Amino acid sequence: MPQDIPATFNEVPTQQLRPRLLALTAAPQWADDLLARRPYPSSAALLDTSDALVRSLPEAQIDAALAGHPRIGERAAGLDPAAAARSAGEQAGMASADEAVERAMAEGNAEYEERFGRIYLVAAAGRSAGELLALLRQRLGNDPEVELDVVRRELAAITRQRLQAELQAELQAPSDDGDEEER
Repeated sequence: MPQDIPATFNEVPTQQLRPRLLALTAAPQWADDLLARRPYPSSAALLDTSDALVRSLPEAQIDAALAGHPRIGERAAGLDPAAAARSAGEQAGMASADEAVERAMAEGNAEYEERFGRIYLVAAAGRSAGELLALLRQRLGNDPEVELDVVRRELAAITRQRLQAELQAELQAPSDDGDEEER
């Protein structure tokens, strides 16, 4: 087994891993299809499969996944503490936004939702508040089909980042193979 993918990912029972996957991206079809394709020979194969699955999700599954995402610039109300913290970290660029940018983002979010019927989703990690606002304004000019494709790509990018972090954390977790000191 390659060392870049935790053995537990391929071996843990589906009923234990599925909720962890849904905490990353709340699209049941993605989680089920990702699990059905196990075992993965490498993390690259897993991540590439995840990308392809997210980009092929039907619109209803995209909307299910968006239910687990707060609006850009808003606190993650209703999410569990770990998900809220992850979201806040991903949107860290908004923390430095001044009042005018915050107001423009809120107005842009409302306009986006009215136009497209879903929240504005963007892979926000590493992007500044100004960049997030500029992307929002640019995407408001998309037609609905083009925008749905953009949302799929953004969701795939977010899911990849989250899945990579999950795999990395699992690889770095102390092994529970009996090497602990005896008491």
